[in-house]
Amino acid sequence: MSDLQRFDGWLQTDTTAALVIREPLVPVEGPDGVFFPATFAASEDKKTFPGGFNIDPPQGDKNVCLVDSVGSQSNRVEPLFQSGGYAELVPQIVIEAGDRSVNLLEAGHRAGDAVVRSTGLQKQLQSAFLELLRGDASPLAKIAPTSLVFGVWDSRDTQAKLPRIFSSTIRAFDVQRLTRSAQYTPALDYVGLGLLEDTAEKKTKDAYSERGFVHVPSSGTPGGVIARGGIRRDGTLSLAALRQLCGDDDKATLSLRRYVLGLALVAFTAPTATYLRQGCNLVPDPDNPRTTTTVYSNGTRESLALAHQEAFAYAKVAAREFGVGASHTVQFDANLAKSDIDGKSDVKQTRKRAARQSS
Repeated sequence: MSDLQRFDGWLQTDTTAALVIREPLVPVEGPDGVFFPATFAASEDKKTFPGGFNIDPPQGDKNVCLVDSVGSQSNRVEPLFQSGGYAELVPQIVIEAGDRSVNLLEAGHRAGDAVVRSTGLQKQLQSAFLELLRGDASPLAKIAPTSLVFGVWDSRDTQAKLPRIFSSTIRAFDVQRLTRSAQYTPALDYVGLGLLEDTAEKKTKDAYSERGFVHVPSSGTPGGVIARGGIRRDGTLSLAALRQLCGDDDKATLSLRRYVLGLALVAFTAPTATYLRQGCNLVPDPDNPRTTTTVYSNGTRESLALAHQEAFAYAKVAAREFGVGASHTVQFDANLAKSDIDGKSDVKQTRKRAARQSS
């Protein structure tokens, strides 16, 4: 069996459902270290979610805290395909806008993002999404293959939608919330020294406070959490979802699936980012090494040994067979963006925009 055929059983039969990684993590300070999960804006009904850490249930000891969401994890992994040998696996689509440039791999909505819809690639991408709706994912794989790996929704135009083949989330269990307080002390007593006018006017006092000229206390703000039940990253490569991808014939379908599997395996096995944000530096737990499991469609599980370099080697072979699409550097077109906003472009109107224009 050639290297290219190594995983064909996953791609051509329904016997395997997914590959799963479970990776225990600990704060760099130690298992009982304080760390800061992601924070989120409040929902419209603040009684439903007041904002801050996403902890379910909000009260009680037995809870689950979202440390890094599936979207955030995808955004940390996807830029891997910009660097080194990984960059040769996918087209490099760069959008130049004034003195800035953005790689499509950094765009939040991938092939469905407004930044690429406002370039000369708009019609080509629209055509690829329409082909996807007809059942052929190969044209999109030639332009934005990571959109097939990490998921995409062309919500502003064709409505074509693909689920994530690879997903990863970090959660903490049985977390204890902490609060913190702080006191800002200015370098000088500006009012006491007569350097600033003493005033009872609230507007002026607020301005002094905002600009750092007076003492500013801060009490009871979120102070992070301690995970008494541990922290874990769960990663899933859904082979069942990958087998939904098709080309225009059986040969093209197998080539496409091999290519996307190679990219997904690179993402799946890649070393994870340890620094997530200020106060949240998480590393693998040396006492509890991560496990990788093949999950079969009948529910049975089997340990899987697959090194990152093996995945990368397979991805390179699969990419050569499929034929990586051409790289492009394109210009952001403000006129295309304006036409899109005004509803005059060659894209489908969203319901919100249609309602706004009819009002």
